[in-house]
Amino acid sequence: MVLARSGLWQEVVNVPASSTFPMPEGMSFEEAAALLVNYITAYMVLFDFGNLRPNQSVLIHMAAGGVGTAAIQLCKTVENVTIFGTASASKHDFLRESGVTHPIDYRTMDYAEEIRKISPKGVDIVLDPLGGSDTSKAFNLLKPMGKIIIYGAANVITGHKKSLVAMAKTWWNQFCINALQLLSQNKAVCGYHLGYMVEEVELIGGVVAKLVNLYTQGKIKPKIDSVWPFDQVGDAMRQMQEKKNVGKVILVPELPKEESKKGEN
Repeated sequence: MVLARSGLWQEVVNVPASSTFPMPEGMSFEEAAALLVNYITAYMVLFDFGNLRPNQSVLIHMAAGGVGTAAIQLCKTVENVTIFGTASASKHDFLRESGVTHPIDYRTMDYAEEIRKISPKGVDIVLDPLGGSDTSKAFNLLKPMGKIIIYGAANVITGHKKSLVAMAKTWWNQFCINALQLLSQNKAVCGYHLGYMVEEVELIGGVVAKLVNLYTQGKIKPKIDSVWPFDQVGDAMRQMQEKKNVGKVILVPELPKEESKKGEN
C-alpha cells in the first residue's frame, strides 16, 4: 500500500520506502488502494481529534462516500455510538445496513432540524467535508464539549463543473470564530488535511498499524463502489462528482481481461 500526496494516477510511481506499507493477508489490490487515505482520515478525525467514546453521537456528511463509509465502520468499533449520516435517499438502505442509526436526505430535508427532533441537545462530533455555511450549522449542532473537524470544502464544487460564483459564495460563507468566543461556547473546531502530514512517518505508521489490525480482525473492510481503467478516468470522476458512488471509486491501469470481456458482452 502506498501513500503519496499526488501523482498516483500512473502505472509506475516512485515514493519513499517510509510511505509504503505491506498489504495484510487476504486483502485485494482494490481494497489496498481504498484503505489508506480514507481510513487514515476517518480514524484520525474520529479518534485523535474527535476522541470518540461509548454512548456518543456523530454526524457524518457524505456518509456513503469513501471517508464516510470508513467512518461508519470505525464508529461501529465503539460501543453504542449513535450515527447520523447525510446522503441522498437512494443510499439510505445501504447506510442502515452499514450501521447508520439515522440516515437523512440532505436534498429534501434540513438535516439540522431533523437531528434536533431526535437529539434536542445536538451531537458530540461532526465530520465536516463540506465547508461554507454548513460548517456554521454543524458548529451550532454541537453539544457542550462537542467537536467539529473540518477536512474538506466540497461545497466549492456544484453541478458538473466548478463555479467561480459557488467558490466565492462558499468562501464568503465560511465559518469564522475567534479564540475568546470559543471560551463561552465550550466547543472545539479542528482542521485536518492528510496531505500535509505525509512526512509524519511515525504518526501515520502508528495509525496504519491499528487499521491493519482492525482489518485482520474483520472489523473494517473498504467498500468498493466501482473500478475504472485509466482511459475512463473522466467517467470515474463523474461517478463521484454526480454523487452516484457508494464507497470508493478505484482507478487501475487497465481492467482484467475477464472484466473487459464482460463489458464487451
